[in-house]
Amino acid sequence: MDILDFIISKPYNVGIALSGGGVKSLCHAGALKALEEQGIKPDIISGVSAGAVVGAFYADGYSPSEIAVLFEDIKFRTMTRIHIPDGGFFQTDIFQDFLYRKLRAKTFEELRIPLRVVATDLDNGKSVTFSSGNLIDPIVASCSLPVLFKPKTIDGVNYVDGGVLKNFPVSTIRNDCKKVIGINASPLVAHNYKLSILNIAFRSYHFMFKANMLHDKELCDLLIEPVDIGNYETFGVDKGREIFELGYQSTRQLLASKLKPK
Repeated sequence: MDILDFIISKPYNVGIALSGGGVKSLCHAGALKALEEQGIKPDIISGVSAGAVVGAFYADGYSPSEIAVLFEDIKFRTMTRIHIPDGGFFQTDIFQDFLYRKLRAKTFEELRIPLRVVATDLDNGKSVTFSSGNLIDPIVASCSLPVLFKPKTIDGVNYVDGGVLKNFPVSTIRNDCKKVIGINASPLVAHNYKLSILNIAFRSYHFMFKANMLHDKELCDLLIEPVDIGNYETFGVDKGREIFELGYQSTRQLLASKLKPK
């Protein structure tokens, strides 16, 4: 081994970063299936918001197809309940119970693949990466869109959606991996929209989250970004299977173009 290789040696060979994107993050599962078919599996995963959910289940030993089935049970109206605003219009206790029931691992240490979950420290205005201890609370925190959902309190600190400051967590694993594959479920597109409270909120978050992704996209050795994913709504659960298939086919095509003989 060259001395330089020794100095810059990294603990993980392949890392995968999963962006936020609501139900659109089902494309992550489809992409993971296509990567598996080429013998590519991550040594570490980083996820934010819904990407953290997919990452957690995959790190817990669920197959991509099993994750797709699980997402069919994650519906906005059934996973949250409205209440008198106290930090947010919706509570996430039902979603939290779902995670406790479905995830076999309850701590990061119990996962089969190391995982890093990104959330936003609302009290101190900074991005925080969780990688040890309780697994469920950081995932809930990472998914807690400000205003819509009440912040998740962990050790006396209030946390909201990790996408507020880092919606594509490539940088959280970049220095520890020889190669990083980034899967982005939130490409920057601007479609027509209806004037409603939810649509305006989601559209505003959409633009805000995209703005903080540019640097992390440049850090990827391989960027998987299904362009057509922008045609789907953040909470369009009825399109889950289409989104999964889009991620799968887009990744297959990208890998075929990268792996074909020159």
